[in-house]
Amino acid sequence: MEALTKTPAQMDPMMPPEGQRELEDLAFELVSRASSLAGRMSPIVTSAVGELVRSMNCYYSNLIEGHSTRLRDINRALRRDYAKEPERRKLQVEAVAHIEVQQAIDEGRDEPAEPTSRAYTMWLHSEFCKRLPEDTLWLEDKATNRIIRITPGEFRDGEVAVGRHLPPPFETLPDFFAKFENAYRSDGLSRVRQVIAIAAAHHRFVWIHPFYDVNGRVARLMSHAILKRLGIGSALWSVSRGLARNVDRYKSLLMGADQPEKRGAARLSTEGLVNFCQFFLDVCLDQIEFMGSVLAPSELARRMEIYTEDEVRANRLPKGSFTLLREALLAGEFERGAAPSITGYKERMARSVLSKLLETGLLTSASPKAPVRLGFPVTVIERWFPSLFPANAI
Repeated sequence: MEALTKTPAQMDPMMPPEGQRELEDLAFELVSRASSLAGRMSPIVTSAVGELVRSMNCYYSNLIEGHSTRLRDINRALRRDYAKEPERRKLQVEAVAHIEVQQAIDEGRDEPAEPTSRAYTMWLHSEFCKRLPEDTLWLEDKATNRIIRITPGEFRDGEVAVGRHLPPPFETLPDFFAKFENAYRSDGLSRVRQVIAIAAAHHRFVWIHPFYDVNGRVARLMSHAILKRLGIGSALWSVSRGLARNVDRYKSLLMGADQPEKRGAARLSTEGLVNFCQFFLDVCLDQIEFMGSVLAPSELARRMEIYTEDEVRANRLPKGSFTLLREALLAGEFERGAAPSITGYKERMARSVLSKLLETGLLTSASPKAPVRLGFPVTVIERWFPSLFPANAI
């Protein structure tokens, strides 16, 4: 087991060296690809897709922690319909907590401080943990048999071990975090270095391990918040999906960046940090490309049409359904009274088609008289958004 880290200087380097061409190219490409993803859909459809992506982010973040929560269970939990089995219920509550915190970030209702600040990370930890039942806030330290209570939004007040890694002593956490905040201040970094810093900060945060628990979730939510503040991240994609799909490499590279410099100096490996940053930015790019292909309006409309035709042939949906779904996709929403002109049907028949789509959840509405918009029930996820979730996770 490694020696206990005592001074913040042992956390250096905080950033990869300047002039890392591959990292800089990745940062430039990430900014470019992210801008191309924005504006593909109407704001109303984007908002609806964002709700689905938050559930996806939650699913994959939980999967990284070793927990699998099916989308159906997540959706039920969002309606406060919890399972009776204690373990399933616990995972559902954690899922709702994650989604609600990310929603606050996506909607700009988060802590105004920089995401890498002590205030922000404490806000993340507090907002997540205060939504959990009291019995989930207690941990057993197997090394000491000590029972520990997690205090939402508070740094740990004791020592921990994470595998072979011994995070900094609790009394030094203020000094380590002061260095962390200073290193990743946005006003001290160029645009390209700010992008690279997202990855570097992700590792250094979990290396410090400031809380007794939930550090991984906080780190991923922090990364999401930084991406969003930089105008790269959005409600339309999630780095957690890519990390979960490469979880062994993710954890291996995190551990690689934990290692000391090969020259024996009292500092962390530069090579390990560079390797992790390259991996993290590659994953971000991959997820933007994936969501870009899934959300391309023409391709999404084609998958919706094929699905609808199958449902019509099976007599589960009436003819004329796709014209209303396509209108909702392209326009964002439409008035109920517009259904006859959209479908070309007489009013009674058009209302019948509309009613069936509302009944199945393919269209939704805030009230019986409000405009209608696209819905994404669990039954269509695999067909409309292939590979968004594993088939057995829905």
